[in-house]
Amino acid sequence: MYSSVAQLARTNPFSAPHFQLGQDCVVSRKSQVPQVQKTRQLAAAAVKDGEYSCEYGSAQFYAMCGFGGILSCGITHTAVVPLDLVKCRIQVDPKKYKSIFNGFSVTLKEDGVRGLAKGWAPTFIGYSMQGLCKFGFYEVFKILYSNMLGEENTYLWRTSLYLAASASAEFFADIALAPMEAAKVRIQTQPGYANTLREAAPKMYAEEGIWAFYKGVAPLWMRQIPYTMMKFACFERTVEALYKYVVPKPRNECSKGEQLVVTFVAGYIAGVFCAIVSHPADSVVSVLNKEKGSTALEVLKRLGPKGVWKGLTARIIMIGTLTALQWFIYDSVKVYFRLPRPPPPEMPESLKKKLGLDQ
Repeated sequence: MYSSVAQLARTNPFSAPHFQLGQDCVVSRKSQVPQVQKTRQLAAAAVKDGEYSCEYGSAQFYAMCGFGGILSCGITHTAVVPLDLVKCRIQVDPKKYKSIFNGFSVTLKEDGVRGLAKGWAPTFIGYSMQGLCKFGFYEVFKILYSNMLGEENTYLWRTSLYLAASASAEFFADIALAPMEAAKVRIQTQPGYANTLREAAPKMYAEEGIWAFYKGVAPLWMRQIPYTMMKFACFERTVEALYKYVVPKPRNECSKGEQLVVTFVAGYIAGVFCAIVSHPADSVVSVLNKEKGSTALEVLKRLGPKGVWKGLTARIIMIGTLTALQWFIYDSVKVYFRLPRPPPPEMPESLKKKLGLDQ
């Protein structure tokens, strides 16, 4: 009975570090397989000479990660613009757009097929900039915080490290996204206001000045920071769990294609949780950017507990697929350009020696 409960707790991706360590010790003592001693941090992997195109943590590494973020976020968000448009319209006008299918039907009748692509330009530009900061800065902050914590604490507190690094990265990513997100919502949810970014941007500036583009940044932080923390932490721990309990062989024995499949599965699992965590704030952002003179608190009170969950089904489908594809594209960029891709973390040798597990 106890062993089954302990096993269940140990597989929890957000378990407390000391309990996680205790369980790892039990498993390690049971294993009689001799271990080859090696020293590495969570953020560092053994590298063969010439295997990678750049050094882990170098300026080139960060630049290529940022480029991977541009592709992963820009392409995927632009690809789901029709679904995003319907989702936003359900949030701001639920009486007219009653469901996903009804929303598509009404939109096609009123605007035709081209109407489903409204807002594609600000979506592509805005989310490309967000992806650059999100993935690029995540790698920066993950290495920075790992060096501050030290090797042993990095392993023990790796979930907290993922959460802190992703939150820090998203803070800057949302500042880059906010102007284009505001224009996108205006185009998609206010019929007759503007059909293109070139029409919407000057009009918004003439009406409210620069504030029109940044009044939604606080709600964006409310939506995107919890979303991104879940996206990165859940993904990292899910990948770790998949290789430990599901994949029948170690990661270094898997082909690049098999590794990318694991990446996609872990990304989709993380995406479902991301959608649920961030949806209430997403509803507030959609309504806030549509209206002039409203504040986030006023919109939240008006929507109420039920109103903030409108359009959740559409968002789960969109964000689940989106997140899986983003991680797949991002990891594919790393594979293509031969960037360092650290394996799932293992207990440092120094910690094993302290616990008497190195024998």
